[in-house]
Amino acid sequence: MRQCKKCILPDTVPGSNINADGVCEFCRNPTKSHLEPWEKNRAKFEADLEETIQRTKGKSEYDALVCLSGGKDSLYLLYRLKVEYGLKVLAFTTDINLPDIAWENIKRTIAKLEIDHLVYRPSDAFYRKIFSYILRHQEERGAVYSISYVYAPLFEGDALQIATDKRIPLIFAGYSPGQPEPERMVYEFSRQLVENIDWTPPHLKTCGEFTEQDLSRFWNPHRYPAGTVFPRYIAPFHACKYSQEEIMKKVVDLGLVQDSKHASPVFSNYPIQWLLMYSDLAQFGYNPYNPEFSALIREGKASLRYWKVMMPVINFMIKNKVFMGKHATKSLNWLDLKTDQLKITLPKGAYDPPFINNN
Repeated sequence: MRQCKKCILPDTVPGSNINADGVCEFCRNPTKSHLEPWEKNRAKFEADLEETIQRTKGKSEYDALVCLSGGKDSLYLLYRLKVEYGLKVLAFTTDINLPDIAWENIKRTIAKLEIDHLVYRPSDAFYRKIFSYILRHQEERGAVYSISYVYAPLFEGDALQIATDKRIPLIFAGYSPGQPEPERMVYEFSRQLVENIDWTPPHLKTCGEFTEQDLSRFWNPHRYPAGTVFPRYIAPFHACKYSQEEIMKKVVDLGLVQDSKHASPVFSNYPIQWLLMYSDLAQFGYNPYNPEFSALIREGKASLRYWKVMMPVINFMIKNKVFMGKHATKSLNWLDLKTDQLKITLPKGAYDPPFINNN
């Protein structure tokens, strides 16, 4: 596999068109930044974030609910909100498929910052059922997309329910610019999305494999009585300059994590991601996260040197299911699946509820 010498984009990515000098089409002919929806409005978002925090501070038992996964971004966000803004925050974790290293990070940060922490442990059987089904019936964008855009709405919905029930006015999540897709969120979920739309994936409603109880796990504001006040759901890193490398360094320097290994997304991400990457690497011929990291490298928001070393190592581990790649085998066993069952069978958008972004 050839890759661009400037951004490590593989030649297997559609449109890469790497020339004889080893430079891809995107580096030779830069187009609109993939972060353009965030960048062009960043000043507006920053002003809104500052005004929102000052206006809501001290008005409720908790000023904000902060989604905490144990990764570098959510840890650093928690620090900024508690220490720099002086907010009273409730950290919230949905405990499904978190690696040990993420839990070490969570416990260390919670203790250091002296923050209240609520952990929700939903049924393991439900997640095994839904993950297994989706991996056997992926939509055309592959395993990472199919699982991520069902999995994320589940734990986002958990946060919305907790914040609504506890009357917490704000939810903050450590999404970096580029996450999630702009159709879902640019800085915050639209009020239409939070207040009026059922998030249940359409295909799961119609496939006949899931009960009403299963489907009730997804956020649906229509279950609440008229007049219910719903929180805002905001991604603060969309409102500020963001550097993956700087945040990895800061969480170590602040003592929120033990060392650089604990700060790396390679080690703190969900173990099932290794199986998803295995499936997509086999289907498409490239790591599904490679285009995202290559775009960040081109825009100076991620380190070329770091990912030039790490991406081949990651792909080797995935293909051979060794070292961290062993999580692919463990996830297959957890879900009672075989590799030949990992298939794309559905059209694009099969799992997408009608997300609306009004930003």
